Amino acid sequence: MHASSGFQGRSAGLGLALLSAFAFGGSGVAAKPLIEAGLDPLHVVWLRVAGAAVIMLPVAWRHRNLVRERPALLAGFGLFAVAGVQAFYFASISRIPVGVALLVEYLAPALVLGWVRFVQRRPVTRAAAVGVVLAVGGLACVVEVWAGLSFDLLGLLLALGAACCQVGYFVLSDHGGQGGREGEGERAEPPHPVGVIAYGLIVGAAVLTVVARPWGMDWSLLGGSAGMNGDEVPAWLLLGWIVLLATVLAYITGVVSVRLLSPQVAGVVACLEAVIATGLAWVLLGEHLSAPQLIGGFVVLTGAFIAQSAAPKPPSGPVAAGAGTGVAAGDVEGELSSGRARH
Repeated sequence: MHASSGFQGRSAGLGLALLSAFAFGGSGVAAKPLIEAGLDPLHVVWLRVAGAAVIMLPVAWRHRNLVRERPALLAGFGLFAVAGVQAFYFASISRIPVGVALLVEYLAPALVLGWVRFVQRRPVTRAAAVGVVLAVGGLACVVEVWAGLSFDLLGLLLALGAACCQVGYFVLSDHGGQGGREGEGERAEPPHPVGVIAYGLIVGAAVLTVVARPWGMDWSLLGGSAGMNGDEVPAWLLLGWIVLLATVLAYITGVVSVRLLSPQVAGVVACLEAVIATGLAWVLLGEHLSAPQLIGGFVVLTGAFIAQSAAPKPPSGPVAAGAGTGVAAGDVEGELSSGRARH
């Protein structure tokens, strides 16, 4: 009976992980028509995050103790995983294809390992190093470097900024969520992930309100329509897709799926997000990628998966921590899979 229950739990977890990947993968496809219709990318980000924050207010109230117990973690999630990642990603897709932007962002696992190796001076496995090389090489194919960087350079830098924001979140959240509270001699209870998501959205909405200044937005555009590969779609429908499906549903199903699956399995499914986003952009937006780009995308995903599933070697002695953080070697792997900062 226990084996049957475990199998059902893994099956449910896999289904939720796939649903989360589809939901996250559709964010750029739904947002790009709104941007092309005249909305500023920052305004689209603000609408997405603020709308999701309002929906998650009951959850935030239920976990209000987090404000006192984990203020740094909540601030880090809101600033990096929500405001930073969303703003850079949506700004990048206004200049380069959705699939390319997401593949560039998948350099985040490789960048995290770079932080562990060069900032914290902690050795990493050979498999992780191979993953980094594959991810960088695949990215060169995606952007077609042999053609003189045919993609918009600013768009690529914005996508890279989104990847860097993910790295900042991984490091900060590991430091704030894994160890004990400052001044305590024992490890604190890990914060509830859904509560962290709720407050992260609230913090992100507050930050983006200052940056995006939505009072200057052309609200009339939301009453019109946006073009999607030749078809006109109501703008409010696309906004609902972004808020309800690509944010609230995506984050919640992703968190629950990680609880039911191992971090390694969740990491495999997470890599499907870029494939789904590229496929949806191909079908719904008409953004076709060449054969070398598709091959390069596959190599990027392979390298990202290897990098995020290969845990760094445990330290043999005291570790020199960088920037005031102390990421445990075995914790990095879990953060890359379960602490996903997605779109």
